Amino acid sequence: MENLADYKEIAEIIIEKGGNTFKLCYQCGKCDVVCPWNQLRHFSMRKIVREGAFGLSQIESEDIWRCTTCGKCTMNCPRDVKHIQSGMALRRIATENGIFPASAGSVRSIRSSLMGEGNPFFKERDKRADWAKGLSVLEFSGEMEILYYPGCYLSYDPRLKKVAAATSYILKKAEVNFGILGSKESCCGESIRKTGDEELFRHLAKENIKTFIDNGVKKILVSSPHCYHTFKNEYPEFMVHFEVVHIVQYLLELIIKGRLQINKEYQKKVTYHDPCYLGRHNGVYDEPRKVLRNISGLELVEMSDSMEESLCCGGGGGRIWMDTPKDERFSNLRLEQAVKTGAEVLATSCPYCITNFEDGLLSRKDGEALKIKDITEIIKEAIE
Repeated sequence: MENLADYKEIAEIIIEKGGNTFKLCYQCGKCDVVCPWNQLRHFSMRKIVREGAFGLSQIESEDIWRCTTCGKCTMNCPRDVKHIQSGMALRRIATENGIFPASAGSVRSIRSSLMGEGNPFFKERDKRADWAKGLSVLEFSGEMEILYYPGCYLSYDPRLKKVAAATSYILKKAEVNFGILGSKESCCGESIRKTGDEELFRHLAKENIKTFIDNGVKKILVSSPHCYHTFKNEYPEFMVHFEVVHIVQYLLELIIKGRLQINKEYQKKVTYHDPCYLGRHNGVYDEPRKVLRNISGLELVEMSDSMEESLCCGGGGGRIWMDTPKDERFSNLRLEQAVKTGAEVLATSCPYCITNFEDGLLSRKDGEALKIKDITEIIKEAIE
């Protein structure tokens, strides 16, 4: 087994990078049992943890890049090993040494795009607000009720721009005084941090924090669970605290307060997919379901794996940027579960999930039978 250095030195480096909980593992194997990878191929988180504890990690291995940080292993671990942080420690070592397997090679180029333009799409920063053209969306000012931060995918991806547009339409209908920062925004940095690039994460976080403070931001509305998790749970590491709300939470609040009137029927059977970073990582399960149940005519059905047991789409941990063979995609398993419910619509509330599910539909013969929609798109149809 080849190592970067003597195993004692590697063990010390792993601990220094945040992998000190590796040594808590007593090899019960629960992480392997619940890991979605093992529904498609053999993968052992237990082995990675064991090797890490002894400094025997194969940093050049593709295995340390497989974890989607879905949180199922962490949720089921009896020893609180903190697999995600420990896995990030290994990735930090690999990143700092420029060691990437072929499947993760794109992370290098994405880093340059994040550094230069503040997004992973190699798109111009000045075009970050182009999604809002013709929608009468205002630039944020300090006296506004809320900042809407759509994030990178909703700002640049053609499919996800529709979600940003639907969100702004809803906010206007509810007479919410909101604005956007457009080109002043940068990526939240969540995914690049999970690939082990702590330096770039801190750069992006400090850049956003300064922008928020300079513009008088106090309350931030987000569409991505990854942005939600980062602003809510990771930016406080920089001694700042913004009120952060995900769109599904805000929709329910608007409905309860009577600010949003849903006046049309939506006569379709819908199943809801819990995104990992909204559900397992942050405990937001009830709000999206309550929003959907407020739509007249909508029949909500559950998939076999739902809420805490939700099956990951495969996009977390930076894997949204990595190559995954078609026969190894979690999204295909999830689509099969959705189809089995008889639902016409698979609803979710995460841009990574929508991206992976839309891609998965392309390889299905019955791809037209199921529609993938963000909850905001369904609400928009019910209030137009």
